[in-house]
Amino acid sequence: MTVLLQIGRRPPDPPPQPHTALAPGPPGPSAQAKVFRSAHGAHLFVVDGSRVYDLPESLAARFEQWTATPDASLPDLARDLGLPLWSEPRIDGTPAEPSPLASLSLNVMQACNLSCGHCYADEGRFGGSARSMPRHTAYAAVDRLLAEAAPGADVVVGFMGGEPLLARDLVHDVVRYATRTGAEAGNPVRFSLTTNLTTVRPQDARLFAAHPFTVTVSLDGDRAGHDALRRAPGGASAYDRLRAGLEVLARHGRPRHLSARVSVTPHTGRLLDVLEHGIGLGFDEVGFAAVVSAPDPAYEITARTFGSFLEQMLECGERALAELSAGRSYPFGNFQTALHQLHRGTHRPYPCGAGAGYLSASAEGDLYACHRLVDDPAFAMGSVAGGSDLEARQRHLAAGHVDRAEPCRSCWARYLCGGGCYHEVSRRGRPGCDYIRGWLAFCLRAYVEMSQTAPEFFQHRAESATTASATGVA
Repeated sequence: MTVLLQIGRRPPDPPPQPHTALAPGPPGPSAQAKVFRSAHGAHLFVVDGSRVYDLPESLAARFEQWTATPDASLPDLARDLGLPLWSEPRIDGTPAEPSPLASLSLNVMQACNLSCGHCYADEGRFGGSARSMPRHTAYAAVDRLLAEAAPGADVVVGFMGGEPLLARDLVHDVVRYATRTGAEAGNPVRFSLTTNLTTVRPQDARLFAAHPFTVTVSLDGDRAGHDALRRAPGGASAYDRLRAGLEVLARHGRPRHLSARVSVTPHTGRLLDVLEHGIGLGFDEVGFAAVVSAPDPAYEITARTFGSFLEQMLECGERALAELSAGRSYPFGNFQTALHQLHRGTHRPYPCGAGAGYLSASAEGDLYACHRLVDDPAFAMGSVAGGSDLEARQRHLAAGHVDRAEPCRSCWARYLCGGGCYHEVSRRGRPGCDYIRGWLAFCLRAYVEMSQTAPEFFQHRAESATTASATGVA
């Protein structure tokens, strides 16, 4: 058998590590490999290492029969077919150790000027009261990030809310402070900010342009669709204010990367229309995330409605595949993220860096696994004053390993998905697993076809933070 595509580079052989007990029994054959087809024929996706092989059609049926046999052995079948396998599994169930901090988000304003029923943060209050971060706490958070970062490594300071630009003076001061102290420590600092863009001012635009900023804007469609989900004070149009904010950026300074994030609810319009509207507004990237947990359940995508969500995501993906294959720009974030992750050979036992290299600071200076878990004691990870809690981070990483979760350990997509957003899983479980498998199966096919029709797509990747997850569930 010949390798059609080598996804990423083969990592070096891992050092010997003690194996940690997982759930009873090894995963079945269907969790170790998957047959899929593209315009170029049949292919085999090997879960361990995220490898893709050309698969003659005469063998595709044999593999499909093998995956349906509970006691089948992948190594035995691989030996019969001459398929190379690494001597040691890439992921063996051993929990990762907490890494040096690489990113810390600051919830500088836990309040918002808009009222959105689907907001996971409850307008930034997280079920509590509105509050803002004191300047000394913000500076201490920057100091904590630099103190726990790897020597010489780039770090990211994020600004979250609520609406962080309601604390614009603090944002500006922290950028200056972080840039100066980062240079002194030998750690270059980049910045990210998530905003509804309704209050942006010229001085903010100049700040974004002068520093390495990724700005993510919350967008829910055209004027009617956006205003139906985002209510501004006094009955004003949140969409009109967003468009005015885009004009401010166009006149006074555009960030290095400007992306739009669409939170998909049962009330969101046709996704392809929303996607093309966002692209038409000039965003560098537009991505979708299904709302799985919201203060008002009427805004949640449920197991019953994930099927429709998948159909619409596939419609967007097919359009992106056609446009990019023809050499035209089409910045659909979920699609591009998935393809680049496949090209890098992504295979991970966690959904993200929460609790590992990424933490989030509340307005009071407490640390949590991520910005969506602020004020949740189950995900408390220390404080900016006392430092991150290594034991809490270790417990989090041990419990969060995808091979310890059911039904994840029996799923072929587990090392691409990582087990699902901690916030969503802790509140709603995993209602979107069939959707995730369907989306990733399409992305595997699209990756093979893009590698043949437009290989240059993978040769240039702008340095930018990605607003959309690969799966569209966040």
